[in-house]
Amino acid sequence: MHPRAAILAAIADAQRPLTPQEVLDSARETVQGLGMATVYRNIKALLEDGSLQAVQLPGESPRYEAAEHEHGHHHHFQCTVCSRVFDVHDCPGDLRDLAPKGFTVERHELTLYGRCADCAKAAAAPKPRGKAAATA
Repeated sequence: MHPRAAILAAIADAQRPLTPQEVLDSARETVQGLGMATVYRNIKALLEDGSLQAVQLPGESPRYEAAEHEHGHHHHFQCTVCSRVFDVHDCPGDLRDLAPKGFTVERHELTLYGRCADCAKAAAAPKPRGKAAATA
């Protein structure tokens, strides 16, 4: 498989925005020897041709998702434990009333923070106790 196709497939399969490292890890399953420079070069080309869009969260490096998102306008959730980012398909709608008087809202972005399902489940799992746990 061509590296560009593997990168697009990795992002499509994940169904969430990916970091370049996550793209590399996933795409390497189909393209042996794929390197980070090739991932960055192809991400740049895919951004330029409109196939990908960057997801920029405050204080974070960009992640990438398909530009033709099946849910159109959407928001994001970032796990505070594993740092993965997920799509949020609901939107609170019109936020014009939140802007100061006289301001015009042109667009909005919303990011929720907390634990993803995997990290919440791991935190809720009972912890081993006692001597048996120490030898496990």
